[in-house]
Amino acid sequence: MTPAIDIRGLVKTYGRRRVLDGVDLHVEPGSVFGFLGANGAGKTTTLRVLLGLAHKTTGSVRVLGHEPGSTPTRSLVGYCPDVPGFPPWMTARDVLNSSAGLFRLPAALTRRRVDELLELTGLAGRESRVSGFSRGMRQRLGIAQALVNAPQLLILDEPTSALDPLGRRVVLDLLTALRGRTTVLFSTHLLSDVERVCDTVAIIDKGRVITAGTLDQVRAESGSVQGRLLVEVDDGDRMREALAGQPWVAGVEEEAAPGVLLLTVTDLDPAAALLPAVVSSLGLLLRRLEPRETSLEDVFVGLVGGGR
Repeated sequence: MTPAIDIRGLVKTYGRRRVLDGVDLHVEPGSVFGFLGANGAGKTTTLRVLLGLAHKTTGSVRVLGHEPGSTPTRSLVGYCPDVPGFPPWMTARDVLNSSAGLFRLPAALTRRRVDELLELTGLAGRESRVSGFSRGMRQRLGIAQALVNAPQLLILDEPTSALDPLGRRVVLDLLTALRGRTTVLFSTHLLSDVERVCDTVAIIDKGRVITAGTLDQVRAESGSVQGRLLVEVDDGDRMREALAGQPWVAGVEEEAAPGVLLLTVTDLDPAAALLPAVVSSLGLLLRRLEPRETSLEDVFVGLVGGGR
């Protein structure tokens, strides 16, 4: 099966500045793919190359088997920028009807498609002008506009970065609903969003993809954190002091609740076996001991924050 996106050795320079430095990226059809990176890492430039809005310097880039921006891809790809803009006097239906007209969709198909998208994005029945829309409503309308031609690939640039928690949830639920129907690639620096909706992920730093794969693969291959344990005792301060000298403890964080500590350990199973003895030697009560899955934030900080 032809990959939705296949990038190999992509280099993009602006003058003497190398913005992308040998990017490799592979996105399977039907997946929801998270493209993670700090501001300035190269996310938006990569998206611009995929859309044909910027030309590669060297490397190979294929979008649905075609050159980016070529005639075959124009009706197959939808795009929503981080801040979508619309004529303020239009309604949501006006915007979608206008977009459908650009693709020369038949009238009957346009009516059906617009109704479906308004329902999908929670904008059905909204007859007010776009000028009165909230930031979240504008974002959802932008995604609906990008879907009006039923694209095989949907590219989103920071779709939730400026939204409140409720707006983010609505947009993420929308992306989840698209899984298996449309390939979704979205760039973001919000790690929790990726963990919630993505099948696969890539992390870009300083113009290079430093890890990519499923969430489990990225966690396992990063090597940034071997394990985490949540511990609750009746005296967190004494426990923290005792753990500071243990060679198998890489870090200790205090949680909000009294006596609750989050440990970063070098090897999860041996640490879980050793910890009760430490608690007992202090005469403390062990109330809770739970392994915690390595978060994407742990991986991201370990790779990007570690100077790689």
